[in-house]
Amino acid sequence: MGTALGIVLACSLVATQSHVTVAVGGRAVQPGEVVVLTVHTAEPAARVGVHVFDRDVTAFRADDPLTWTALVGIDLDVKPGAYRAEVEVHLNGSGSGTVRQSATLNVSARRFSTLRLRVDPGFVNPPDAETTRILDEAARLAHLWTMDTERHWSGPFMSPVTVKPVGRFGARSVFNGQPRQPHGGDDYPGPVGTPIVSPAGGKVVLAENLYFTGNTVVVDHGLGVLSLFAHLSKIGVAKGDTVEGGQRIGLIGATGRVTGPHLHWAVRLGGARVDPASLLAAVGKTPATDSASAPSGAR
Repeated sequence: MGTALGIVLACSLVATQSHVTVAVGGRAVQPGEVVVLTVHTAEPAARVGVHVFDRDVTAFRADDPLTWTALVGIDLDVKPGAYRAEVEVHLNGSGSGTVRQSATLNVSARRFSTLRLRVDPGFVNPPDAETTRILDEAARLAHLWTMDTERHWSGPFMSPVTVKPVGRFGARSVFNGQPRQPHGGDDYPGPVGTPIVSPAGGKVVLAENLYFTGNTVVVDHGLGVLSLFAHLSKIGVAKGDTVEGGQRIGLIGATGRVTGPHLHWAVRLGGARVDPASLLAAVGKTPATDSASAPSGAR
């Protein structure tokens, strides 16, 4: 899962002499990226947890019973610098106890382009009558991003559509000359009616029309990984549904704040805004190849 970026070998032991190693991998260690921590243990563990960026991350067991994986999201607002990831391994073998380990994430700077768009003025300065709705929708989405349920996917993630994204993740958005929040996802252009599938297994936690994102579906994949699909022409699932990877969940459209038909796919990982292409590079069928989604340099 990703290219190894560094390995930490020293470990601090608590009630055991078992050794633990932590490898840091991923496409890049930059804002908006998904970092993969691979934890190897000398004996079986009951649970592995990670604390980094002031939040807890639950690891999951790989095919190898002595290997665990934790997906860490680096939010768009994380500043360059060295950040410590504390790993805690709870053993269940004959030498039961806890092993603590750490790895350093050296986050480097990332430059983002500026996205200037012209949209309906009502989506830049909404009428007062819509304020309550907008605030309520924002609060409900913010609550969803805090979810950390059990893992709902098993195989690799896939792209929700067959076309490549235009690579707008992280772009500083300017609508009708007014700066707004950074673009928190990738846009996939396509004609109205193009099928959209769930990139992995999960549970539908939202399926309705929202003011800014139009017809919207949010899928909880578990372990803090959530996908939002916006601007759909038709929603094909309902809140509470369980979906499999590759299952159709809707159709591309042009609802909400848009300049034309497309799919907006946003991913939250432990609440962090991360590039969907980075998630695919980390746990997808194949590494992301679209140069427009490259994690470094001016875009």
